Amino acid sequence: MTEAVSVGVFDSGVGGLSVLREIRRQMPAARLLYVADSRHAPYGERSRSFIRQRAFHIADFLLNQGIDALVVACNTATAAAVIPLRHRLTLPVVGMEPAIKPGVSATHSGAVGVLATSGTLASARFAALLRRFDDRRRVLTQPCPGLVEQVERGELTSLKTRRLLSRYLQPLLQRGVDTLVLGCTHYPFLRPMIEEIAGRGVTLIDTGEAVARRLCEVLRLGDPAPGGEGETLFWSSGELQRGTATMRALWDGPVDLRALPEPPLPLSPRAPD
Repeated sequence: MTEAVSVGVFDSGVGGLSVLREIRRQMPAARLLYVADSRHAPYGERSRSFIRQRAFHIADFLLNQGIDALVVACNTATAAAVIPLRHRLTLPVVGMEPAIKPGVSATHSGAVGVLATSGTLASARFAALLRRFDDRRRVLTQPCPGLVEQVERGELTSLKTRRLLSRYLQPLLQRGVDTLVLGCTHYPFLRPMIEEIAGRGVTLIDTGEAVARRLCEVLRLGDPAPGGEGETLFWSSGELQRGTATMRALWDGPVDLRALPEPPLPLSPRAPD
């Protein structure tokens, strides 16, 4: 396969841009198509069945755009929908999971903190991941309600964001955590404030680089080929004016945000599993 591939990437909102930038860095010639399901963010408060419905709808839309691979750039959506998506689709599907393994390798104190949404932490996929490492190190989890919404609003440095981060970080720091795993794709955009609150002795780890590397592997791509940068296209289910402003603040490049076409029948956000 040549470098001129098309990759679809989606998240509950703008957080997946942290993954998209790593994909662009490692695959500069690729055509990238990004969908922010901001109307329904955060996914951590949605049912598994609702998340699966949204994932299927977005995947079908991206398939119609001619993608060669799909990246589920959301830990909660990965936990709820990546296996059904792989059964449904014939192209490669790359998902996310909190980087506990690198966190365990990096810690010196033996205490690793995981910041994530409630949906990710409550998933069976995360529980299975945690069992693989918690016998050797202390892996301490911290749900972070409200942080996704702050990033979606573009409030990366506000007093409210600082208060939320302090509330979530202090219990982990008091228990000796020296490594923090950013278990949501929105959280890397809060990295400067997290580093400021946590202090120099704490290492932060996210998974965007590893996901991009895995995507290159499944597409059998080698080193980036020289040449121009491929196009990047953006869609959102949310309000376009606000979404455009937020994306332009987070993405290093032009953003022409389009409305994501919706299915004819509305989905029930609280549908039972």
